[in-house]
Amino acid sequence: MRSKSRPRFRATAVAEGRLAEDRPAEPSHYRALYDLRKRRDSRISIQFVNRTGATLAERGSDDTSRKPPLAEIFRKNIVDPLSALERIRAALRGPRRNGGFSIPVYDGARRFDIVGHILPKKDPSESILRVELTLRPIAGFKGETSEDGDPDSAPRKVELTVTDDTRVVPLSIEVPVFFMPLVVQVRRICPPQDPCSG
Repeated sequence: MRSKSRPRFRATAVAEGRLAEDRPAEPSHYRALYDLRKRRDSRISIQFVNRTGATLAERGSDDTSRKPPLAEIFRKNIVDPLSALERIRAALRGPRRNGGFSIPVYDGARRFDIVGHILPKKDPSESILRVELTLRPIAGFKGETSEDGDPDSAPRKVELTVTDDTRVVPLSIEVPVFFMPLVVQVRRICPPQDPCSG
């Protein structure tokens, strides 16, 4: 009996921009490097530029995407996936956090909204918040621009847990991928003066 090895996936992503207490995260650059299936050393590069009062996401010169970007209307006034996480944290700190929130996101190929609300606590003394997020597809699905097959265009649920304090530190993210859940857990937080080395 021969077993098949599972394909490996490796990725690194970095977002840069402006973060102020009284304003939402404003990205300026987003870059992601990943190896997936037969695609090695692939790069997503997004530059955020201001045009006539709106922020527009454009491809950087080092982007390796082979299909055309989405129409401009889908790349206007959006954020990248990492900046979206910071906006989620800001929404969970806000006075109207229990009313839910929606964040427009563009990952270089697909445009979707992250719609979220806090789940009721099973125990009021818990020190964490459980947040249910729904990834609602807008454009770029069903093979329109994806180079990795036909991503499902149905809304996808994501479970997020964060600390229930002013820091709102993400602790875990769980999202279904094919038939298995992908779970991302934060093991430690590295301060700027002592960056993580591995």
